[in-house]
Amino acid sequence: MSENPPDTSEPSPSAAPAQGDATPTTTSGVSRRRLFGLAGAGVALAGAGAAAGYGVAEASAGPATGVVPFRDTHQAGIVTPAQDRLHFVALDLSTTDKAAVQDLFKRWTDAAERMTSGGEVTVNGAVGLNPQSPPTDTGEALGLAPSSLTLTFGIGASLLTKLGLTDKRPPALIDLPRFTADQLEPARSGGDICIQACADDPQVGVHAIRNLVRMGFGTTEVRWSQLGFGRTSSTSTEQATARNLFGFKDGTNNLKAEEPALLDEHVWAQGADGSDWMAGGTYLVARRIRMHIEIWDRTSLDEQEKVIGRTKGEGAPLGAKAEFDTADFSAQGSDGEPVIPEDSHVRLASAQALRGVQILRRGYNFVDGSDGAGHLDAGLFFVAFVRDPGKQFVPMQRALARKDTLTEYIEHNGSAVFACPPGLSAPGSYWGQGLFT
Repeated sequence: MSENPPDTSEPSPSAAPAQGDATPTTTSGVSRRRLFGLAGAGVALAGAGAAAGYGVAEASAGPATGVVPFRDTHQAGIVTPAQDRLHFVALDLSTTDKAAVQDLFKRWTDAAERMTSGGEVTVNGAVGLNPQSPPTDTGEALGLAPSSLTLTFGIGASLLTKLGLTDKRPPALIDLPRFTADQLEPARSGGDICIQACADDPQVGVHAIRNLVRMGFGTTEVRWSQLGFGRTSSTSTEQATARNLFGFKDGTNNLKAEEPALLDEHVWAQGADGSDWMAGGTYLVARRIRMHIEIWDRTSLDEQEKVIGRTKGEGAPLGAKAEFDTADFSAQGSDGEPVIPEDSHVRLASAQALRGVQILRRGYNFVDGSDGAGHLDAGLFFVAFVRDPGKQFVPMQRALARKDTLTEYIEHNGSAVFACPPGLSAPGSYWGQGLFT
């Protein structure tokens, strides 16, 4: 888990402005929620005249405003600089009515576009409508900045079956095989649809998922969900490498947003891959990995480092000095044994061992209370984006499941694969549109 598995050295809209939001507004009609977000980012506002024209389109300029553009070539939340918090949900259809699902996808898209720009689900949805009716926005994000919220949407193979769209199934949308030592729980696996919310404020992410789930009542229902904190991967060269709950740096040589050629090769689906509606999209693999931290915490530092293949402090490959030094898998110690053990995580997850396979990691730590037997239910919610799960994730996981010493300290108890369509560049386009056209 300390690697992206694979790296180069180791086979490691413009939505309508939200002036109608129920938050208090300035005399110019701009929500104070938006202005506070700008002020917090150090943006100078030259009085009401400068603020008067501010809307969603301008908010989407970049991270200085706390708003990540919703409409782009690719969906946000994939190569977007990884935020600190996650709320991931998998849903099942409760209907086979194709028109109802299509309508929900349209409404979800409109709501997502508003929420990612700092607005409510609907104008004045929390407190400004008929007080005798349920609010159309649950309200817990009122007064909060957009916090770089991204919402990433994916479709499971089971949805295509339920809606009679099996002819739309991309060749890369496979069912994962069962790997050695898997202990998968059906209640934590699969799903017809997934929505990944990432944000720098946990309440903003939870608010987004809660409201999209609420909008789906009668059409979708929650199958499982996962909260995550403390990103365990960096998706931009501007981010430092984060640590997992074993205390090691995780995903040292992850693919980065600043490497477009590698992303085209390893992440973004191409038209030649056999499914036109997925061109520019990607495939999301989610694995809930329980970490037996109590056992790990009683393991010597020397053994921990041999299991991972890196130093715990600096994160350097064993035998090297710095985190990004090239791992020397041929180096031997005075005892004649490899400096980086044959069964270490770093070696088995390396690009050399996997014939050049690379993936884009975007995982998060989790602690979900206790297991009822005196241990914390804690671990890594592993999320990876790949061009083809069968050619990238499957060989990597098979190699790790067979030989990785780290498997003595972890168990995989949740699993799912989703097709994430391309971004919504065209005005008026909506999530999953390619399925219905």
